Amino acid sequence: MVMLQMPVKTRLELMNFNENPNLGVFCRTNDAVAFIQKGLSKKQRKNISKILEVKVVELSIADASVIGSLLSINSTGAVVCDFIDKDSLKIVEENDLNVCVIGDKINAAGNDILVNDYGALVHPDFKEKTIKEIKDIFEVPIYKGTISSLKTVGMSAVVTNKGLLCHPKVTDDEKRILEKVFQVPVMIGTVNHGSPVIGSGIVANTKGAIIGDSTTGIEMGRIEEALGFLD
Repeated sequence: MVMLQMPVKTRLELMNFNENPNLGVFCRTNDAVAFIQKGLSKKQRKNISKILEVKVVELSIADASVIGSLLSINSTGAVVCDFIDKDSLKIVEENDLNVCVIGDKINAAGNDILVNDYGALVHPDFKEKTIKEIKDIFEVPIYKGTISSLKTVGMSAVVTNKGLLCHPKVTDDEKRILEKVFQVPVMIGTVNHGSPVIGSGIVANTKGAIIGDSTTGIEMGRIEEALGFLD
C-alpha cells in the first residue's frame, strides 16, 4: 500500500517589498487582517494572505507607505498616529478594530508599541494620558520599558500570542519583563543577515511569518523556533 503524505504547510516565507527587505516597516498584522503598503503586486498580496492566513488590506497613512511604523494592532484594537486621514481611519475601523488616534509627540505607534493579546510594552516617554488610551483600546495591561536599552520597542522585537523574538542585546532584566508582559517564551535573534532590529524585518502572527529576503538559513531556524512554528 502506498501511503500518501499530506503536504506540510509553509509557515515562513522570504520576500521583499519593492526590493526592500524591511517588511515590518511597511506592514502590520494580527491573526485576522494584514495592513500593507499600496503598490505591491497581486502575487505578493496573495502570498501574504496565504502565509499569514489573513485578509490583506492596502493602506496609506498621510500618503506614507510606512504602515508598520505608524500603526500598531492586536486582535481587539489599533493605535495609529494623529495625522491619519479620515478615509484611512475608516479602512482600519472597517476591519473589526476599535481605533485610538494618539496625539502624543511620540506618535509612530508601530515603532513605539509592542503588543499581543496579553500585554503591551510601550515607549517609556509616552504621556500617562496616552498610555490610558492605549490600554482602553488594546484591553491589556500596559508597561513602559525598553529592549536592549532602545525605546523604540516596536522595532526591537516581534511578538505574537505564541512567542517573541527580540534584539540580541536585551538585558536579563528586560527579558524577564518581556516574559511577564507578553506571557510567551522570549528568544533573541537577528534578521536580514545580522540586523538586530527584529521588528523591521519580520511580520508575524500565530499562523505564519513573512521575513526579509536577506535573512539567512540560521536566522530562519531561530525565527521558526522563537515564534512557535516547530511541530
